[in-house]
Amino acid sequence: MTLIFILVSILASVIGAICGIGGGFIIKPVMDAFNVYSSATVSIMSCIIVLCMTSYSLISAAATKTLQIDKHTTPYLGTGAAIGGVFGKIIFDIISEASGNKSMVGLVQALVFMVVTIFTLIYNVNKPKIKTHHSEGAFLCFFMGLLLGIISSFLGIGGGPINLIVLHFFFSQPTKIAVKNSLFMVFLSQLASLLYTIISGRVPEIPVLLLIIMSAGGVLGGIIGRYINKKIDDAVVDKLFTGLMVLIIAICIYNAVINAAAM
Repeated sequence: MTLIFILVSILASVIGAICGIGGGFIIKPVMDAFNVYSSATVSIMSCIIVLCMTSYSLISAAATKTLQIDKHTTPYLGTGAAIGGVFGKIIFDIISEASGNKSMVGLVQALVFMVVTIFTLIYNVNKPKIKTHHSEGAFLCFFMGLLLGIISSFLGIGGGPINLIVLHFFFSQPTKIAVKNSLFMVFLSQLASLLYTIISGRVPEIPVLLLIIMSAGGVLGGIIGRYINKKIDDAVVDKLFTGLMVLIIAICIYNAVINAAAM
């Protein structure tokens, strides 16, 4: 099982770096499917792994001057994502304490995750037909970042493809530029979420050695994914993205059924 989780962290981070979805979008539902650790433990592990991967990707991009952050929108999106990261964690804690049932929390996460993924898949398939916008208002950018931060932190997925939808629809960013901006938002939301968890004293029991190895795998995946991202065009990224969404929807359905049966 340990080897499977390590391989998942590497592959998820490779795909995450290519598609700009942070890796947690894959790590979280896959680890939930094995039902070895609680939703809280998987969420914090996913958060740390994604934080390591995105840190590497952003530092490398900045060092090579390929970061391509949109100065008119991304700082506001990032600020909103950071604050949303804290609110999302608070919502998760409230639901966990109110239900007192880890299967209920897992079911809610799986259902929300599935709805978000289905919406993302529908959007991505129809993306060529959708008219995009060039929004630059600070308030809209902050609000969208806040909403994305709440969703990603509550689900424990880092950021996910919904970031790419927002960056494409509201700001007309091409896929590969949106990937870099998405990773920046993922980094801020996960950092804020992790700091809140530590400061509030809500850190669940974590298999530390496994987390360290998976985090190293996340960085390795980030290295590989960033290299691949430079070699392929937007069309290939979009196809990989669509295939991944179908797989994640199937895993979410499985997780929802398992948690519902356990209640």
